Amino acid sequence: MNSPVSNLTPPAPAAPAAGPDLAAVKQKQQAAWSSGDYAVVGTTLQIVGEALCEAADVLTGESVLDVAAGNGNATLAAARRGANVVSTDYVGGLLERGRSRAEAEGLSVTFEIADAEALPYADGQFDLVLSTFGVMFTPHQDKAAAEMLRVCRSGGRIALANWTPDGFIGQVFKTIGKHLPPPAGVQSPALWGTEPHLQALCGAGASEIRCTKRQFSFRYRSAAHWLEVFRTWYGPVHKAFLALGDKGPALESDLLALLARFNTRGEASLVIPSDYLEIVITRQ
Repeated sequence: MNSPVSNLTPPAPAAPAAGPDLAAVKQKQQAAWSSGDYAVVGTTLQIVGEALCEAADVLTGESVLDVAAGNGNATLAAARRGANVVSTDYVGGLLERGRSRAEAEGLSVTFEIADAEALPYADGQFDLVLSTFGVMFTPHQDKAAAEMLRVCRSGGRIALANWTPDGFIGQVFKTIGKHLPPPAGVQSPALWGTEPHLQALCGAGASEIRCTKRQFSFRYRSAAHWLEVFRTWYGPVHKAFLALGDKGPALESDLLALLARFNTRGEASLVIPSDYLEIVITRQ
């Protein structure tokens, strides 16, 4: 017996899963870093910029680009060493804070709005490219890494300070993600604080990648004081509480528990060492 011929149209092949909308992610991140006032927290991190410039061996007269510079910690450190610094960020208000600091010290620095994923500079224009806790937050991580390599001259250096996944700030973002999960497919910024990921991002354009684990200690009166400062001024935490609304107390409880776990001074004060990776990449 002949089998009846089906008149059903074969199913179309499944469309590939759409990736994350990184442009939308970037827009939200820019809004987050523009909210509050990162400079209130940023100025406490100045020692990291100084240590990074020492690790990078900044020379007087070198051309230096600070990427995602915030309020200018690495910018000022390089300018104090006599470098010719261009300080960039996509948040103009933070650049203005950096400009005020440079003017107060009589330092000559160029401040320009720029996107870390599309730097408006020539190939090989800079002797040194810096970023302290900045470029790690770009959504297109491969693009940002490629741009830093592109604008750095052959034999020049790229020096970064990036929070690690297991350190305190890495755990703060993990805690926020528990309450506000990031879009599927978006890479964690804390990956920039791991050697294998840096090798994957920059290894093809580097002759050497040198990584050293460091610590920065946050110092506040108490856990409640830290929470007050970060909830008011630190964009990502500020925005997280706004987004959560009446669910905010759950995040607050988890952050207070995290602070208690990392605090080294008990009830006397709040001192929290936070691991970060100091990286110096030599450009091929």
